[in-house]
Amino acid sequence: MNILTVLCEGIKDSSEVREKEREEREKGYFKYPNYDLVKYIQVFVNIRFLSLPVFVLTLVFYSLSISQVCGETVGDSSNLDVDPSLIENSPVIQKWIKEIPDVSDEIRNQPSFPTLFRIGYSQFPSNHHSGGVYFGIEDLFVGDTPLTFSADYSSDLSNNSQGQRLSVGSTIQYYLLPLGSYINIAPVVGYRYIETNGYHSDGVNVGVKVKLAFSPQGAADISLIQSFIAPTSNDEVGVTEIKAGYAINKHLRLSSGISWQNSIKQEDSQLNIGLEWILK
Repeated sequence: MNILTVLCEGIKDSSEVREKEREEREKGYFKYPNYDLVKYIQVFVNIRFLSLPVFVLTLVFYSLSISQVCGETVGDSSNLDVDPSLIENSPVIQKWIKEIPDVSDEIRNQPSFPTLFRIGYSQFPSNHHSGGVYFGIEDLFVGDTPLTFSADYSSDLSNNSQGQRLSVGSTIQYYLLPLGSYINIAPVVGYRYIETNGYHSDGVNVGVKVKLAFSPQGAADISLIQSFIAPTSNDEVGVTEIKAGYAINKHLRLSSGISWQNSIKQEDSQLNIGLEWILK
C-alpha cells in the first residue's frame, strides 16, 4: 500500500464520516459532543500511520548517533581535531573533555566577585585631614558556601591623642541570592572597635551589605554597607560605607572607599584609596 492509496482512503473515509454525521443529525441521533473528535482522530491516524514509524525510527537513529559521538569524544582527546598543545594550555578544554559541565549551574552559582586583600592610604577629613593607613581582607569564602569572612584595620599616623582615629573589626556575611548574581544582599554580623577624638565604642556590629558586580570574576564592583556598632546602647554608632574596585589586570585592582560614622557625640568621615589583590 503506497502513500497515495492511504491518502485516497483517508479522504474517502472523511467523506463517509461527514455524510454519516449529516444523517445522524437529521435523525436526532447526534448526542455526544466528542463524536466528531473521535471520528476525525481515526481519519487522521489512517492518513498518517505511515509517517509515524518513519518519525520514530528517525528519532531513535538520531539519538543513537548523538550518544555515539559524545561517547567517542568525551574522555578521549585523540578524537578531537585540535592541536594537542592547545588542549594542554586550556583548562576549559581539558574540563570539557573529562566531563561536559552544567554551564547554566556554573553561571548561576560561580561567585561574580572574588576574595580580596586590600591595602592603601586613608585620610580623615573630620580629624584635621590627618592621614593614615588601612588594610584588610574581604569576602573570604567558607568552603563552597555563600558564607564569607571579612576583616579590616585603619588608623591615622598623627601623634595628637585628641585626634587619634582607629577602627578595627571583623564580620561574617551570608549572601542570600545565587553567588553568580550581579546584585546580591547579605546580612552582616561581627565585632568592631572604633576610637575618635578621645572617645571610643565597641561591641556587636550588625547590618546589611549590598553588592553590585558589573562584571564577573571581580573586574568591577561596588559595595554598600550599613551597620550599627553596639546597637540600642548609649555608645551606638552607625557606619555607612561605599567601596568600589576596578581591575587593571588579572590579579590587581584599584580601590577606593568612603565611610561616615554617626554617633550621639559627633560625626566622622574617612576616605580610602589603594590597591586590591584578587586572591580567588
